[in-house]
Formats: sequence, C-alpha cells, structure tokens
Amino acid sequence: MNLSSELRQLAAQRQTRRVFLGRASQGVGALALASLLQPNLLNAAAKKSTARPSLAGVINPLHFAPKARRVIWLSMAGGPSHLETFDYKPKLAEMDGKPMPESFTRGKQIAQLQGKELKCFGPQHPFKKFGRNGTEICELFPHLGSVIDEMCIIRSMTTEAINHDPAHMFMNTGSQIAGRPSMGAWTVYGLGTDATDLPGFVVLTSLGKGGQNQPIAARQWSAGFLPSRFQGVQLRGKGDPVLYLGTPPGVTRDQQGDVVKAVNALNAKHDRLVDDPEISARIAQYEMAFQMQMSVPELMDTAKESAGVLDLYGCKPGDGSFASNCLLARRLAERGVRFIQLYHKDWDHHGGVKEGIAFKAEEIDRACMALITDLKQRGMLDDTLIVWAGEFGRTPMSQGGSGRDHHNAGFTVWLAGGGIKGGLVYGATDELGYAAVENKIDVHALHATMLKLLGVDHNRLSVKFQGLDVRLSGVEGAQPIREIMA
Repeated sequence: MNLSSELRQLAAQRQTRRVFLGRASQGVGALALASLLQPNLLNAAAKKSTARPSLAGVINPLHFAPKARRVIWLSMAGGPSHLETFDYKPKLAEMDGKPMPESFTRGKQIAQLQGKELKCFGPQHPFKKFGRNGTEICELFPHLGSVIDEMCIIRSMTTEAINHDPAHMFMNTGSQIAGRPSMGAWTVYGLGTDATDLPGFVVLTSLGKGGQNQPIAARQWSAGFLPSRFQGVQLRGKGDPVLYLGTPPGVTRDQQGDVVKAVNALNAKHDRLVDDPEISARIAQYEMAFQMQMSVPELMDTAKESAGVLDLYGCKPGDGSFASNCLLARRLAERGVRFIQLYHKDWDHHGGVKEGIAFKAEEIDRACMALITDLKQRGMLDDTLIVWAGEFGRTPMSQGGSGRDHHNAGFTVWLAGGGIKGGLVYGATDELGYAAVENKIDVHALHATMLKLLGVDHNRLSVKFQGLDVRLSGVEGAQPIREIMA
C-alpha cells in the first residue's frame, strides 16, 4: 500500500462523530423536504411509525406513563390579585383601612410600597361558594364556579421576582436571567410534537379594556440556547395571523415550493461545509413556513365553528379577544400542537382594582369555562393540562387608596385536566393573604409537576450550557406536587 492510499484510509477512519451526524442530518433534512413537496413519499413509513423522526423529542421513551399530551398555559400578564379572585380573606376585610401589622412585612421585599405607610385593603368584591366542596371564589366568576369541580386551586404559590419582566422570565424559564429556554421550548424539545403542519409551540396574545397593556417581549417564548426551531411562534388573533407568511401576488404555490426547495438546497450545501445546527433549523423553518401557508388560514377560520360553540365562548370570529384565543387554543390542541400559551394583558392594578377586576372577570370568566367545557365534551380534557397563572400576585396593603402593589410571597394559580385532581384547594396563605403558610409552592415545583404529567422526569430533561446541566426546573431540588395529581 503506497503512502497516499494509507493517508486516505487514515482520514476516512478519523471522521468525527460530529461530521458523521451532521452529514446524516442532511439526509433526514432532504427526506423531510422531499416529503413536503411530495406528500405521498412517506405514506408507507408514516403507517409504521406514530411520529416522523423530525417531529420526535429527545425523551424517547418517556420516563413515566403520561397523563397529559399537551399544555394550554393561560398567562394573565400584570399580576392578578388573588384577593379579588380565588383567595377570600374575611380577616383582611375586618381590618380594612387599619395599619398592616409590622410582623407581616418587617424585612420583606416590597415593590413600590417600600418605606410607605402600609394599610390593610379588604377584598373589593364578595365571594361565593361553588361546587360539591363549597369552594369560595369571587362572585364575579360564576362561569368558572360552574366548572370548579374540574379545577385544582393552588393558593400557596410563590415566586422570586417582584417586577414584571424578570417575573415573566422566571415563570416562563425558571430563571430571571434572559436567554434561557421557555417552558414551551423545553416541552417541544423533550417531547416533539404531533402537529405536522403547525409549530409545536404557539403563542397568542390579547388586550384588556383597562389600558394597562405592558409589552410582552418575544424573549418570553424564546428557545434560548436550544435550537431556534423550538421557540414559540406567535399567531395574531386579528388581521394577518403571521406577517409576511402569504404567497406574494402573482406567485403560485408550485413556484413558491420551487423557491423553498432552491433555498434549502443552498442551505444544505452550506451546512455540509460548516456543520452548523442553526442551518438545519433554518431549513426546518422554511419547510414549516411553506406548510403554514396552507394550515394557518384554515386554523384561524373560526367562522366554520357552530353557533353553539361560538356562543359557549362568547366570541365573534376574528375579534382578537381572549375568548377567541381560547377557541383557537382548542383548535390548535386538536391539530397536535404540544404547547399553547395565551397571554391576556391588563392585570396590573396599582389603582382601581375593584373596577379592573370586574373588567377582567368579564373578559376571561366565560372563556375559561368554555375551554374546559369544550375540551371535556370532545374527550380531550383528560389529556390536556390547563394552567392559569400570573407572574405574581398583589399586596393585601393598599396602593394609592384603590389599588394593590406587586407581590411575590403568596398568590393563586389554578390547573385543570391532564391528570389533575378536580375540586381540590391546595395550600393556603395567612389570614391577611400576605404569605404562603401551608404547602408553599414555587415556580420550579410547578414546572416539575407539568413535566411529570407529560411523562418527563424534570431532573433528566437537561442541556449542557456554559459547563452546567441546565433544567427548566432549576437545580434547587424541586419536586412535583404529587398531592394534586389524580
């Protein structure tokens, strides 16, 4: 054997695992693109497998038998007051206008009330008992009261952050530091998605009537250091659902397909040279955008829903309301989307909390009930986990005489469906609603519970980043809330 042939053989033997996997991925990417342009190509393979490899997650098989297949996370942006919604405090009502006992607040983190005179501020609306267990919630929420036996109310939620943006970051990513993957991105990364023509993680936003509409940054649904194809895709409930998605005037779908094929061929050629995972993600996103040109208009056309369904939600097609977004969430769930997040703004009641909560109840009460009822009627509630949560709660002390400040020591969230015990109240705050004192729960435990219900051990869903094994549930030893699981 001459020297040149020996060198060629040595070079062939020294192909790195990285290069091999990179080149192998091009075959998968090309096959996915071919199946996009020729849908019949993979029909036989589809019959043999429940999910195409390109749609599968890294957790395979699952760590546990899953009780939920998907998550609908209802984010109430601004910080809902637990004291006017789901946590009745008669003692606080008795002390209305009196000084807040210093024993509750001494040395504690307070947002804008630091150094101010602190006075108790009683609940601004009456509460009423609902359901078989007589669960007390604000009487402004009678529709939710009618399905209270499907819900688990956690009254002992806590968080580390006390200002909006870091609190949203913490609730979404388990960290106040920007740049970490969101819970939706983690979920799709771990589990993949059942949707073939829609993203695995979809975000919808809606505005409230009160005008306190703080911006919600797209980093809240970012993929962070995970491949960008796992980030949330925002759909707009009113107008064009996705900007620039439509085919340009004068261009046929076949011509558009040719463009996608040519661009992806160039990307694949470049990827063979540099072996960059983000180029593979770019190829996948081009393919997804091409598919969404057909799937999104059909998804958003809620006018085809029956009059009974539209009346149940109390919405009009295309009105961009929270109610319409709840209906879209059900439609997304039907189409296999793994994680659906709805943001509803205007819960930041530093003033006028009495009027503000009345507005909010009108906007969400019927819609949340309708989502639970609709999913149950379709046999989907059992495997759909619904979570309702703000980024924090509000103080039992008044701000400006009619409002409440940010508060992180105790507030309320609720869950339904997807393996959750219905009709349960878990945890409690003290008699004034200041701090969680019974079964205290933090955000990491809530994330661990969500993953457990999806069949994932939160300790085993991690990615090496900057020398650390980073997890959605943090490294502080969080445990799922087993008492609330059916």
